[in-house]
Amino acid sequence: MTNCPCGSGLEFNTCCGPYVDGAKAAPTAEALMRSRYTAFTLGNLAYLKSTLSKAEQADFDMTEEDLAASSWQSLDIKDLEAGLEGDERGVVEFVARYKASGTQHVLHERSTFCREDGRWVYESSIYNPKSAPVTSTKVGRNDPCPCGSGKKFKKCCGR
Repeated sequence: MTNCPCGSGLEFNTCCGPYVDGAKAAPTAEALMRSRYTAFTLGNLAYLKSTLSKAEQADFDMTEEDLAASSWQSLDIKDLEAGLEGDERGVVEFVARYKASGTQHVLHERSTFCREDGRWVYESSIYNPKSAPVTSTKVGRNDPCPCGSGKKFKKCCGR
């Protein structure tokens, strides 16, 4: 038995195998994302196309040569929004690492998934999503310290 390429730690036959082989449909957006990554590692072009939304399938132009030119190395799921068995939509943020033409690449995406005809499909994505900007508030010397100590800023963290 071999571990699944998606990095779940499960065996391929009990993880993405049944989805990629067409025996079962992925039950969640995350399961579909993991199985699509696995299809990239296996070079399964048919599965990649079949798990696209109808709108995305119209623009699909990936070839077997494109898949053979890359070596997928790891998948790290960063965030999930909805996408569970009872949901109609979901978002999966991930980082995938691969090598193409001897160069290491990192693909960071927030992918949107939806249900079409009762099964999860890839709908769209945002590449290199940015996190919310960090904001700060200027604290005056005589203001209460933001650490919550009850002291003035100048006598506490402002030293």
